[in-house]
Amino acid sequence: MLPEFMLRAFLAGAGVALAAGPLGAFVVWRRMAYFSDATAHAALLGVALAVGFSTSVLLGTLAVALAIGFAISGLARRGHAADSTLGVLSHLSLAAGLVAVSLFGGTRIDLTSFLFGDVLAVGWMDLAIIWCGAILVSGLIAFRWQALLTATLNEELATSAGFNPARDQMILTLTLAIVVAVALKVVGALLIGAMLLIPAVAARAFARSPEVMVFIAVLIGVASTGLGLGLSWQWDTPAGPSIVVAAGGIYILSLLRPRR
Repeated sequence: MLPEFMLRAFLAGAGVALAAGPLGAFVVWRRMAYFSDATAHAALLGVALAVGFSTSVLLGTLAVALAIGFAISGLARRGHAADSTLGVLSHLSLAAGLVAVSLFGGTRIDLTSFLFGDVLAVGWMDLAIIWCGAILVSGLIAFRWQALLTATLNEELATSAGFNPARDQMILTLTLAIVVAVALKVVGALLIGAMLLIPAVAARAFARSPEVMVFIAVLIGVASTGLGLGLSWQWDTPAGPSIVVAAGGIYILSLLRPRR
């Protein structure tokens, strides 16, 4: 019989996959991989500030991820080179997080668990938060699906259709911050970007429509969770990185599918 902590770990990973699937598809379509990395790296700064000011780690992570996300969007609208801005803020936020951990956290922060995740330590309350966040993200993307998809294809077309591309970019930034906050416990700040990107890229090889790609990305995320936890159980490897390795294996298999 499956141990209870393994069941909680699988359900936590499945919840992250539910949110990361649709959001990861937009990350791929909009070429936002570095954007997601920069936001995820900022999570560590949020953790340190939350511990330093004795507040919720979830709220601290969410606040800092949102701040970095909106800062990147604002700089991009002002004409700053996107790749340079993302590179600077990604490395700066990670370094600032590590410095803040040493200043505010001290020995109260298990740095490894926040960098690479500690899914096996997920409790029922953590699980409830993860699934609430996943449902919120999926609901927001489903509600604005047509607007987000149209703006992804062409912002001028979206404007002429009555949509607001700037507002939809804000929605994507908000959902990305929520995913970062709830996934931190599962795969850690350094691997969140991988769970957003890899299942979506692998799903693209099998999909004939955007909706099918999202559905397959969620399935790949769930399958990666199961395979990664099995690998961790069998070989005593870190659970978070094992999940990402499993996702990478599925991606490599997707490369063998003939391109149409």
